[in-house]
Amino acid sequence: MTLLVKAMPTGEAIVKVTPQTAHWKHVGFEARRLAAGATTRIELPADREGCLVILTGTVDVRVGEASWQGLGGRTSVFDDTSPHAIYAPPSSVYEIVASTDAEIAVASAPASGKHGVRHIEPSTMKRSVRGTGANTRYVCDILPETEPAESLLVVEVLTPAGHSSSYPPHKHDTDALPEESVLEETYYHRVDPPQGFAFQRVYTDTRDIDESMAVGDHDVVMVPRGYHPVVMPHGYRGYYLNVMAGPRREWHFRNDPAHEWMIAR
Repeated sequence: MTLLVKAMPTGEAIVKVTPQTAHWKHVGFEARRLAAGATTRIELPADREGCLVILTGTVDVRVGEASWQGLGGRTSVFDDTSPHAIYAPPSSVYEIVASTDAEIAVASAPASGKHGVRHIEPSTMKRSVRGTGANTRYVCDILPETEPAESLLVVEVLTPAGHSSSYPPHKHDTDALPEESVLEETYYHRVDPPQGFAFQRVYTDTRDIDESMAVGDHDVVMVPRGYHPVVMPHGYRGYYLNVMAGPRREWHFRNDPAHEWMIAR
């Protein structure tokens, strides 16, 4: 099977990954496009928590008795601002009404219902810069392990044109805490301008997985295990929304020893 999930070019559904389609246990992801005035419902299973991210546009959201108006506001995922997000426990239903054209994403992962529904405000999200030189990228922690959730970790990253990201190559597929944790991961890619592409490779030490992909705007790359670097060609900047989940809600990774030398330079 390929690790690349191609986006649908038209219609509400952009892309969807479930544990069943991915042949794994933890991460679920979907993205939808909404025209102004459109409504949609997203139902969480009885054993999965969710994190709704308003990628672009403005929407009203209701989850049970809780409701919020005018969430979002970004015209592009490349805007220099953090998104709005809504965490919801298992069995919740997101009811969404688009005030403008909008793009939304929902991440899901196993949970028992320990945490209630809440609005994750942009002002609470930590923003940081990783790397140096042509390895510089810009990170926004939407739902990090320091914030309440049972399984989900959600982060977005902007990668300038001509830069590498998730680099040096790293992996998180071995239960060896505190050095490394086991986390499945999805990358939801956006590209600016949209006719461009990114390159992503997913590979293991033994090369039983070794897949290199040209990734288009709105495509998803699934990372069941292994290293997973991203490279943006000259002229095209990249965005990706990462969803991670595994047996433990801790992010510890191991760099590929063959490429770790560049960190000390």
